[in-house]
Amino acid sequence: MGGVTVTNATLHNEDEIKRKDIRIGDTVIIRRAGDVIPEVVRIMPEHRPRHAAVFHMPRRCPVCHSEVMRVEGEAIARCSAGLYCPAQRIQSILHFASRRAMDIEGLGEKLVELVVKGLINSVADLYALSVTRLSALERMGSKSAENVIAALEKSKKTTLSRFIYALGIREVGEATALALARHFGELGPIMDATAEKLEQVPDVGPVVAEHITGFFSEAHNRKVIAQLQRAGITWPTFTT
Repeated sequence: MGGVTVTNATLHNEDEIKRKDIRIGDTVIIRRAGDVIPEVVRIMPEHRPRHAAVFHMPRRCPVCHSEVMRVEGEAIARCSAGLYCPAQRIQSILHFASRRAMDIEGLGEKLVELVVKGLINSVADLYALSVTRLSALERMGSKSAENVIAALEKSKKTTLSRFIYALGIREVGEATALALARHFGELGPIMDATAEKLEQVPDVGPVVAEHITGFFSEAHNRKVIAQLQRAGITWPTFTT
């Protein structure tokens, strides 16, 4: 198509699939939108198989089997297990280690890509790494490994707001994380709070409250948080 071999074409989202009545097994017309992105324009009903199945968004993530969530009014469905899901692992670790979160110096993208290949399954596993295991990685010297382990150890002393932000809860930025820490004072009450209680926090509306309750209702996320605390991550009780 236009000199390009097209192997995949976007359907945008579930609403578009329904609007265009696209079913599994259909033959479709595609185009390159803006001469760039291949998209499905419409179906060819004369080629539809007799028992073409209607597509339904899975209720569970096909990778980690956690609940799939879609906020009312939004088009995108997302896996709720941000800390656990292998499909989100690299980005969740990079966010967790970022300067404004746990501030783990030396844990950049290239190193994270290496350590997720067999060494770690979640952010909690970072704290089980050793100099020996890290220095065995490709292009990773013992001195660099020592620096990363030292940065991991240093990151164990943090603040509640930083830890909340590091979890990567959707739409919970630094300001919202700080507001949650100020309002509740500790992590446990935040994890157990209802949407109504969360909405009493400045900067937290119904949508953000739903993101927070959805995140903490996922058993995988709670398990990783417990593992992080057992690894020695602590923070002082928040005081205003």
